[in-house]
Amino acid sequence: MKLVYFLTRKRFGKVLMPLKVHSARLPSAFGIFYGKISQLDKKLGLSPELTSIIRQQVSRLNLCLFCSDAGKFVAMQAELSENKFNALDTYAISLYFTDAERAALDYATELTLNKNVKQTTFKKMSTHFSEREICEIVWLVASEHLYNVTNLGLNIHSDMLCELDNKKVKS
Repeated sequence: MKLVYFLTRKRFGKVLMPLKVHSARLPSAFGIFYGKISQLDKKLGLSPELTSIIRQQVSRLNLCLFCSDAGKFVAMQAELSENKFNALDTYAISLYFTDAERAALDYATELTLNKNVKQTTFKKMSTHFSEREICEIVWLVASEHLYNVTNLGLNIHSDMLCELDNKKVKS
């Protein structure tokens, strides 16, 4: 089994932390469940970049610093656009995002904050995505929400894999 290491900053400077250490903080059922989620994500038809920015947006809105930090770190390792992660506060007007990405982020934002979506938001998204892709976006929002609530509920916070802005998300 290959160990995955995260570079993390703790009190005593930078150290390598195996992903297994994070997993050890959770009950074993969570590890099994997260493994299943990861397997399902690999079967999605959405691009890895869209998948990452949707997950990141949900994490930001739920104020889950661990997930925001880990999501950005994984995206950086996969060489996805760091500019998009840094511009999520202004995705609606940022030139880094396509109209399709904005529609998906509007949808994810409404679903996360309101637990429902306006008909106009759904209609806008359906001009860019198939029914299957919309279901996949709902899956991303729902499964990321589960990650976030789990980490918040167990008081698991950022491991400082990346520099994060700790200010609260503006809704």
